[in-house]
Amino acid sequence: MSAEDIIKDIKARKFKPVYLLQGEEPYYIDEIVDYMEKHVLSDGEKGFNQTVLYGKDTDMATIMNAAKRYPMMAEYQLIIVKEAQDLKWGNEGASKEADFILAYFEKPLPSTILVLAYKYANFDKRKKIYKAINTNGVVFQSDPVRDYKLMPWIEDHIKSKGYKIAPQAAALMAEYLGTDLSKIANEVEKLCLNINQDTTIQTDHIQRNIGISKEYNVFELQKALATRNVLKSNQIINYFAGNPKANPMIMVMANLNSYFSKILKYHYLPNKGDAAKELGVSPYFVKDYEAAARTFSAGKTFDIISLLREYDLKSKGLESSGNISDGDLLKELVFKILH
Repeated sequence: MSAEDIIKDIKARKFKPVYLLQGEEPYYIDEIVDYMEKHVLSDGEKGFNQTVLYGKDTDMATIMNAAKRYPMMAEYQLIIVKEAQDLKWGNEGASKEADFILAYFEKPLPSTILVLAYKYANFDKRKKIYKAINTNGVVFQSDPVRDYKLMPWIEDHIKSKGYKIAPQAAALMAEYLGTDLSKIANEVEKLCLNINQDTTIQTDHIQRNIGISKEYNVFELQKALATRNVLKSNQIINYFAGNPKANPMIMVMANLNSYFSKILKYHYLPNKGDAAKELGVSPYFVKDYEAAARTFSAGKTFDIISLLREYDLKSKGLESSGNISDGDLLKELVFKILH
């Protein structure tokens, strides 16, 4: 089930006795837990029937004893265990306590809704407890969003808020905010508070409300390189060198590597009509990769990718670069890309 499906069922009062919310991406886990915490029980029912525990401060015996209680003057009781990845589950079959825990998950109390927020990790699928939860409850998997799916995710998330965003603005957010969905969602909230709903979000709005420079960013650097605009490329690199915290080299290198890898892939696409799908980009940006492929031949693109790997190692101190700063390394790199 998706997070949307689970929340839809909760709205319809279709509850499962156990929810295991697991995975490396905390955003959806937090979204489900927050919704359940606010909406499963009424305010009058919460006092006696809603319990929030933390994995590092509790144990399975305490959770099981709470889960086996019946609700007071309510149809359900809700038990939320946050940071459940910190719980000590014990070895199955090694003790009576472990058998007691397994027995509960094999036949959970229908009037208890037990939510296990198992963040930044995955529960061991080989365990009988996992299989019991999967059979009698819900196992929700929250995986990180892949880089190539990030821009569509931003567009869809903003659309769910009743807003629209231009492709360039969505790409700028994706490049600078990374794959931390909680961080992106927070920045989207800022945008929505400061922009009218009938206004399409543009790069200007991103610059003013999120603090990303419209002119001096990796996205603009890629465009300058693709058109061999030496002056603009140098202006952007000089800006990066003067603002290293806002433009860390590791992020710039990662974006450039992704960009030139897609250019190389474009060169070898048997059907250029499928470029958007094959490159994992919006159709809006295909023309940019087509133009870049005309600027950089396949051979030159191979050389650039080798340069990127070389300078990435230098920036991490794995290859000798003397005492050259990250800014100077970027200047060297861009010179070699353009010449």
